[in-house]
Formats: sequence, structure tokens, C-alpha cells
Amino acid sequence: MELIFREENEIKKLFRNRKIVVSVYGLGFVGSSILAAWLSAGIRGIGVDIDNEKVEKLMKGRSPVDEPCLEDVFRVAKGDGRLEVTTDGIKASKESDVKIIAVSTLIRENRGPDLSAVESAAKSIAMGLKKGDLVILESSVPPGTTRSILKPILESSGLKAGRDFGLAYSPERISEGRALRDIVESYPKTIGGIDERSAKVAATLYSLIVKKGVLRVSNELVAEFEKLAEGVYRDVNIALANELAELSRKMGIDYDEVRQAANSQPYSHLHKPGTGVGGLCIPIYSRFLMWRAASIGIDLNLTKVARELNEGMPKRVANLVKEGCKKLGITNPVITILGLAFRGDIADSRLSPTYDLVKILSGAQMKVKEVHDPIIRYDEELSFLGVALTNDLRESLEGANIAVISTDHSAYRMSLTEFLEIGRDLSLVVDGRHVIEVDSIPEGKAYVGIGRPWIIGRASLKAT
Repeated sequence: MELIFREENEIKKLFRNRKIVVSVYGLGFVGSSILAAWLSAGIRGIGVDIDNEKVEKLMKGRSPVDEPCLEDVFRVAKGDGRLEVTTDGIKASKESDVKIIAVSTLIRENRGPDLSAVESAAKSIAMGLKKGDLVILESSVPPGTTRSILKPILESSGLKAGRDFGLAYSPERISEGRALRDIVESYPKTIGGIDERSAKVAATLYSLIVKKGVLRVSNELVAEFEKLAEGVYRDVNIALANELAELSRKMGIDYDEVRQAANSQPYSHLHKPGTGVGGLCIPIYSRFLMWRAASIGIDLNLTKVARELNEGMPKRVANLVKEGCKKLGITNPVITILGLAFRGDIADSRLSPTYDLVKILSGAQMKVKEVHDPIIRYDEELSFLGVALTNDLRESLEGANIAVISTDHSAYRMSLTEFLEIGRDLSLVVDGRHVIEVDSIPEGKAYVGIGRPWIIGRASLKAT
């Protein structure tokens, strides 16, 4: 087919006639959603992953991940004969015209990037790469990865990027729980190619599935950088919110009230505070950018301080627990933590601040009875820490005298009166996400939020 040598109108015709085959490497939340987006546009797709369980699910037309809308797309595509799945990345490369890399990128213990999954996918693609193919990297990576790491691996095929095959970077922009909609409807698609031809072909293809259109930038380096900049922006602003929230609490005022009033001004966009920032996005993006900056002698001081502040939030929440024990005279704390997911109403616990909270409280000789989550059914890391996971809120609070809300699940949004009716044994509620509406507090009970002042049943107040 030699796709990259085709004119724009030819590419569109091939697309409409379902002649283009797209392979997606990595079937996690991102990769599965990207594959579904192409399939929903009528294209033939090949899903590639080394995880046999994911491959087997997709072979049956089932979604490898718990994400709305995907399973319907996969089932239809499987029935139409447009969906193939394999663990053989070389075969998928040989049989596809467009190869999209959407594998996970992680942080090593030394805080440097772990791009081994990208490199592995690239090696498989290289062994099946054909003249005229297009390769698009969508994984979040340190700026310079496409050109300095991906390109040499692909060129080990004997083909040259820009001359024989196309190479572009296009960052994913999705949130779990609405991933397919985000790709197709919510945002424009950023495209940066290593040359004009690569960018043009990638932009033409994506313009056919993304309703918000395509935003072409100068090159792949700009596209790589802008993706991380989006995450760093949020990381820094969440850190600011956490810092202002602590000040509000110390001053005896509610940060939520401050935030709402401040954000009535159109140039103020104060974020919400919380127990920490989890997931495989924001925490990693800041580290990637700091690592890249350090490699060229630049120190990103603000980014660094923000990341450290957000990483330190579980400790601040644990300190509120200790402070509450002192105020109420609790000598035998039994704690239930509410929420394992890193964000409310999703089933993803990757890099959740709850893990650090469990470790800090346990390390301070405080008994963590169990962790409750209304969605997540099992968690290997929590099991390794020796803490039970339950889905029954009432059962999780029985026998606990302290509840710490770590995730903003909708299931926790209620009045304090309602909450204490469920957890009758509770003396202390530490609200790390401000989900509780404080209406009244009985004697012998206390409530505090990250950015909310202490509210204590006065009969139980002790001199401190």
C-alpha cells in the first residue's frame, strides 16, 4: 500500500473503503480505547499485547479493561471480522499499515524513566516494518524519545524514517470512565511528525476519527513536551491547592469557600486539595520533565517542589489522624481508610496515595483495620501489605474508631450525620477529599478536612 506516499484524497478513499489496517501495541486503558476509536470508525484493527489474559478477552469480543462503551465496539468489530488480537507484535506489524504504540511508561527507583515497554514494542514493529508504513507513538514519554530512542530502533529494519516510513508523536488525552468519548469527541488531536510527510499523513488519518479536529505542531518534540506540560500544570496547581488548604485549616476557615469565591474571578482556577495525586499520568509526567531538564542542566524548581508537596500529602493526612487522637484522647486507634482508587468512581488504583497512607499509619503503630472501595474487588499490593479490602461500607466501619476518606467516590458523598449513622463506632473522621457535608457533630466525635478546620463535640475537647 505504501500509505505515506499517498495523496490526502487517496488516503481518505482508502479509509472510507476500509483498506487501511491499524495495529495498536498495548491493550491497557489507553491502548484499548485507541483501538476502539479506530474500530468505531470502521477501520480494521489488530490489538497487540503480551498479556495473554487481555488477548483472550479481546478475542472473545470482550474489553480487556473496565471502561464504558469499549465492549460494544469490540463485539461489533469482532462480529464483522474487523478485529484481530495477537501476542505476536512482528506479525501485527507485517499485516498493518499504521502502527500505534500505546504501552505504559513508568518511573524507575532512581526516578529515571522506564521506557522498556516502548523499546520492546518498537523492536517487534521493526521486524515487520514495510516501506510506506506509518508509526505513531502515543505513550507519554520524556521529550526527545521519539527521535533519539524510537527512531533508531525502527531504522534497524534497514528502512529510514522520513524517507521510507513515517514516524510521528501524538499524545493520548483521555480520562478513565470516558476514554472513548474523549478521543472521538472531547479534544483536538495533537500531531507532531519527524518530517512534513509523516505529520501530514498522521493528521489526515486522525482528522477522520476526531470530531474536534487536529492540531499540528512543528515537530514531534513539541508534541512530546506539550503532553507533559498539561500534566505538570495540574500537578503544580494541585500542590498550590494543598498548600492553601493547609493554611485555611490552620486559620480556622474552609478552603472550599475560599476556592469558590476566588474562582468567581475569571483568571483564578484554584484546584481541589486531596490526599495525593495518583495514576500513571500526573506523577510520572512531572518526573519525566524534571529528568529531561536535568539532562541539559536545567533545574525545574517549581515543578520539583510541587511534586514533593503532593507526594507528601499522605503524611499530612496521617498527621491529622495523630492530632485527632491527641485531641480526643484515643489511645487505641483502629482505622478504616475509604477509597483505594486514585480518583473517584473508577477502578484504577495505580500509584494511589492510599498505599502510602496505609504504610505511614501502619509504620506509626496505628492499626489499619481495612480499606474500603465500592468498585475495586481485589488488589494485590494491598494484600501484600497485609490489609483487607472490602466493598461493604457498613462492615468496614464496624469496630473502627477512625475513618480516613482518601478517594472522592460518590458513595462517600453524604452528610456527617448520615456518615456517623453508618459508622456508629467512629470518634474521628478525617476527610481527605472534602466529600462530607458537615451539618452537626455529636459529643465525643470530631471531624477535620485537609482544608477544613477542626469541628469537635465540645464535651470531649481536651486541653492540648
